[in-house]
Amino acid sequence: MKLPFPIVDAHVHFWNPAKLVYPWLASVPALSRTFLPEHYSAATKTANVSKMIFVECGCAAAQSIDETNWISELTACETRLKGIVAQASVELGARGVCELKALAKYPLVKGVRRNLQAETDPYFCLQPDFIAGIRALAKFNFTFDLCIVHSQLPAVTQLVACCPDAFFVLDHCAKPDIRDQKLDPWRKHLRELAALPNVACKISGLVTEAHPVRCNAPDLQPYVRHALECFGFDRVIFGGDWPVCNVACSYENWLAALKTILTDEPETNLKKLFQTNAERIYRV
Repeated sequence: MKLPFPIVDAHVHFWNPAKLVYPWLASVPALSRTFLPEHYSAATKTANVSKMIFVECGCAAAQSIDETNWISELTACETRLKGIVAQASVELGARGVCELKALAKYPLVKGVRRNLQAETDPYFCLQPDFIAGIRALAKFNFTFDLCIVHSQLPAVTQLVACCPDAFFVLDHCAKPDIRDQKLDPWRKHLRELAALPNVACKISGLVTEAHPVRCNAPDLQPYVRHALECFGFDRVIFGGDWPVCNVACSYENWLAALKTILTDEPETNLKKLFQTNAERIYRV
């Protein structure tokens, strides 16, 4: 299926270990090298991507502004880069507002992310300072990307409910257990989160949760379809999750699998998923 319109990719990563420190790369040798816009262009040459949103890459917390500055500079050679979801230590609460003010000076910053997936305390995001940090985002018109695993959905649902003035974007459908083909209790928990109006869902990152030899449309379909059913086509966004997707399959194979799942969808729905929702939510 060829899309009759260009794609907005709402989840792209670039990193350069010679510039910034990425502690997590030591545990993923396949990704422990530089990934830049020219590499992305080569990986997506048939995808017709017209705009992209950069999402923070887990550099050392003290380098969040440095990462934002570097990505902003990349627009000189990559004009499709239209937005940044920057790293921010929202768990600092009021003490973190200075960081938010610094990020707000960069026009490309549309939102922030504080990665939660590795937190062992399931209620980490419900600490008073974390909630205060999230509530402060509205002053800057920043969205908040939620990077979690499926077991963290109940706590995150409470967070979203108690911060109605913030808008959240759930990354990677909360990383369901596709490898073992488990749907529950992820299905129930995702539906509970989606019942709240101030959250959207990225259809992204699913290939890295699947079994590496079964990274295909049939295995992914129940998870994609459930996310679409829960959030509807007005609150879903496509993300390539490049280059992380490379540990499972190529960008083009991920995109092809998703298109296969969506073969019967009308163009109006596809355009929302692949283009206009991201433009609206990230204001690009």
